[in-house]
This record gives sequence, C-alpha cells and structure tokens, in this order.
Amino acid sequence: MLTQTANGASLSSFPSFWLRVRQYAVPPPMIETATARRATGDWAGACAAAAIDVDLDLRSVARTHGRELADRVRSDLRHLAPDLLRWHMPRIAPDGLLRPGLTVALARYETAGCRGVRPVHLVVRTPPAWADAGQRISLALWDGSHSLARAHPHPHPHPHPDRRFRLDLHRHLWDARRSGELGIRAGADRPSAAGPPEPGPVPPELGCAVDRWAAEAGILLRAEGRTTGAVTVRIGARNRLLLDLTGDKARISAAPTGGSDGMRPVLPVLPDAATWVLPDLELIRTGAIGPDRLHPLVASALVPDHVPAGAADRTPDGPGQPRMVDCRGARHRIALVDGVLAALDHDPAEIRREELLAALSGTPLPCLRLIDEAHRRPENLADVRERLRHGDSSGALAVVEGLLGPDAVLRSGALRDELEAAARRRITYGLFRAGLFGPAPGRLLPGPVRPRWQHSRPRHAIVR
Repeated sequence: MLTQTANGASLSSFPSFWLRVRQYAVPPPMIETATARRATGDWAGACAAAAIDVDLDLRSVARTHGRELADRVRSDLRHLAPDLLRWHMPRIAPDGLLRPGLTVALARYETAGCRGVRPVHLVVRTPPAWADAGQRISLALWDGSHSLARAHPHPHPHPHPDRRFRLDLHRHLWDARRSGELGIRAGADRPSAAGPPEPGPVPPELGCAVDRWAAEAGILLRAEGRTTGAVTVRIGARNRLLLDLTGDKARISAAPTGGSDGMRPVLPVLPDAATWVLPDLELIRTGAIGPDRLHPLVASALVPDHVPAGAADRTPDGPGQPRMVDCRGARHRIALVDGVLAALDHDPAEIRREELLAALSGTPLPCLRLIDEAHRRPENLADVRERLRHGDSSGALAVVEGLLGPDAVLRSGALRDELEAAARRRITYGLFRAGLFGPAPGRLLPGPVRPRWQHSRPRHAIVR
C-alpha cells in the first residue's frame, strides 16, 4: 500500500512515512488489549480496543439472511484480528492517516433469496475526511442494495465495496487463522511458481511487487469465475497497466487510451495490497525497522525465527529524573510532586511572590518560566500531536501526564489548543455517527457532476 505523490516524488520519503505509521497508528497497548480479548472469544471487545465501531447485529442477520449465514459471519468475527486489520488498512500521505470515505470488503457470502443468489459482504468503512477524528473504523454488512445505507442513521458517501481494496482476497491481512500466509503472499520467501511477468513498462523504483502479480492476478480471476484473462493494474493516480495472464505466462503492457469508455470491457482491478511490496517487508529488508516494532502476527510471518520481547521489556519507563535548570547562578531541579510539575529548590512563599510578579508583567524565575513553557508548548508537542491525529488519545494523555503530572491544569497555549481541537473533532465524528452532521440522505443526487463535501483540511493529491 505504498503511497505515491502526484508530482513524481520518489521513494526517498517511503521509510519515514511508514515508520511514522508503524509508530503511531497501532500502538502496542491497543495490540495487547485487542489480542487478549480476542483470545477469550470477545470479538466485540477486541473491536472496541482497536477503535472499531460495530454496526451489525447477528440476531438481525439471522432473521434477515438466515441462521447459516449468521453462523458464518460469527465464525469470521471470532477470528477477526481488528488490530491487524487496522495495521493493514489503506492510508494516505503525508500523515499516514486512514484513507477517508472508503468501504473495504473483508468477506463475501453467497445467499439465496427470493431474487436468486446474491452476495452479502462483511465490510469495514472509514468516515469522510471531515469526520475522521479518532481514526475510527466501522464494521458492517452490505447486501448490495442502497436500502441498507438509507436505513442507517449515518449514511456513508461510498457504501459499495471499492474494487481496488479487496481484503476478501487477502484474508491473511485480518484473519488470525490465515496470518501465517502473509510471508508467502508478500513474497518474503521466494517468487511465485508462475514466475515474474515478462519485462514491461514498470519503473523499478516504484516499489511494485511485480514478481507476485501473476499469482495474485490468478487469485483475482478465479474469484471472478475465470482462469485466464486480463486485469488492470493501477499505478498511481493516472497510470494504468494491462496484465494479461495466459497459462503460466503473464505479459504487461500499457493500458489502451482513447476511445469511448462505454465501449471498453470492464476488467478486474488488481487489489492494491497485491500491487505494491508489503511496507513491513521493505522496512525489514532495508533495516529501517526491527521485528519488535512490527505487529506480532506480521513479525511471526515475516521473521519466523524471531523471539518477541516480553511485555516487561516494552513497558515505558516511569517519570524521569528531575530536570536541571540554571536559575540565578545555581542549578535547580524541576520534577513531579503530588501530581504536578513543581520547582523543588524554591519555597512556597517565594513561588507565590514570583507568580504574583509574573501576573503584574514582571519577569518570573527561570524555573517558573520552564514550567510555564512545559504547560503551553512542551518539547514533545509533536509527539502528542501525532498521537492525537492517529486517534491514540490515551497515549497522548499519558505523555502529557508523564510531563506535567495527572493533576496539572493546562494553561493557554499550543498544547491545550491541540487537546481542545481533538475533542471538537471527536464531537464532529459523533454527530456524523448520529446522522446529525453532513449532507442529509438523498440530498446528493446521482449524476455526472456532484458537489464535493467540504473537508476540514486540504485534500492531498498524493494517494495511490
């Protein structure tokens, strides 16, 4: 799922982009909590730990589609690793946030009804960009009709599963039973038996998994009921390739241009997860990351001989040593005392005098200036901001409490502004979930030209 820039940026930003995603998007506490709950059979609790909202009810599924389908869905949910799913969700540059307004199919079930056999999809959805606070994901069923979207209190702008992101063909990216296949499907062991396609117009610096395209195209075609044929490969926003699979041979050519789109056959699209080299595999091969920083299921598949570190080895240290400050020709200490950051080498009466002096526009002591700066704009503000962007509110608060203490009262400044902005964005997401914010159902009429939704931040033309 390599993210490219539309203006031709190279892979120089690839490691830093994915290092940031792997550091903040799925924090270790989320993985540990979700894994523990999944191990006990609490799939709903595991989803809650991984910030996934469940928008389906198995009893309703049994009444609508039958008990057999409900049992199949329940079996898949019990083996769903929601933290692993979040790890592999499509993301956009430059911040590595979840791709907004996306519906991804996890599984497809064929059901018989009054209108014949029709598919029902287990899907996950990301909210639109203006409501993506907390980077939450929703889990639902999609039966192929628009009635389900209209009945839901928060209709999704794109309820149909996207053809480019088909995790139903890549269950190893979310199903704990199939996670061991990740090494083979990612090409970590050896090229596929069919061999790489013949040389074609694929720049090697793009990071495409060309040696896996033939095998992955075969999986896609078999899912479409065929064994041979052509598939479309999407490279970037505008580049298209044609992969023609015939027997054991695959040929790559440029996709035809010109002519009427209505006259061209609609070809299957090679899934995005099969188009690019797995980011974790690339990070491991380049030495940019160690196995301990990968998801445990990913590490066990890519590095089978790796022994994971114990939980005690990954536990962050407690409050550090007192910070030293040059104050009036002496070295003074600042540390947490009774839950707040305080100057240790000044008595309370002196502190009150200096605070009164500062309130009257005087110059406070260096110790008090450092404490005030920590409240308003701390050194690790960037770390707090990244955690908030990726939805790790508990991690961000832990960083703030470790610096200022759990009983600190924030002063006006950049830190409080970031926390308040994150809270406002979460309210917007709640309004979206309740159907109280955004375009009303049916307001956007179908047609060639449709008004764009207003986003809370500029759109980036740097998605794959």
